[in-house]
Amino acid sequence: MIGFQEINGVKIAYRVNDDGLSDDRRSIVLIHGSGCDHTLWNHQFGALEGDFNTVGVDLPGHGRSEGAGEQEVDKYVEWVRNIIEALALKKPVLTGHSLGAAISLTFAIKYGEMLSGIIPVGGGVTMPVNEAILNGIRNDPAATLGFIAKFSVTKENRERFMQPLIDGMMKVRPETIYGDFLSCDRLDITEDIQKITVPTLLICGEDDKMTPPALSRYMVEQIPGAELAVIEGAGHFVMQENAVAFNNVLREFIKRIPT
Repeated sequence: MIGFQEINGVKIAYRVNDDGLSDDRRSIVLIHGSGCDHTLWNHQFGALEGDFNTVGVDLPGHGRSEGAGEQEVDKYVEWVRNIIEALALKKPVLTGHSLGAAISLTFAIKYGEMLSGIIPVGGGVTMPVNEAILNGIRNDPAATLGFIAKFSVTKENRERFMQPLIDGMMKVRPETIYGDFLSCDRLDITEDIQKITVPTLLICGEDDKMTPPALSRYMVEQIPGAELAVIEGAGHFVMQENAVAFNNVLREFIKRIPT
């Protein structure tokens, strides 16, 4: 079901289990990437809701949430912190894709005590964005988002996933998407990555062209005790392209985190 929470005068939308939040289940907070919303995780909700409180957030300016979006990861982190506090989630596992991965990593650096673990999906300590992409989002968003979607999934998966990705991103204001990608471009947590102490599972698709597996392989060496899952048959949108494998590694990891 869809719920709304007012944060700093802004109505923030989220999807949660149909039976609401239960103290008997561990909570997962799912953070989408640039230009997306909680529906990015549609392949996860049904598979995970039996075991976990599964909270899919629409960042401000995305999906059903109000607001204008941000241009810095740190500012998105504060929105997520406020949402976790407003929903009284006790030490959730923060899972984020792309921009959401940057948010989850930065959150763990700043507020690790609030979490029981993180699962960054398709992220990096830096996530530089080509200037042509930034300019294209402003000047020709349709063509630019088509280009992004094309290279975000494997060639074999384009027929199934490419157009829905484009359609979803076209619903978000171009200036908001620009801010999302600018947030990624400005990210640099190289000096702080070793400060992450919560259990960490890094996930990426083996054919990810947007955030190649080398970025996750670097992080797994820097974060104490971190694990890495490289999933076959998937690109940047690994949670959709190979949902069964993704859900299995996510569920198995979370169940091993001490309560």
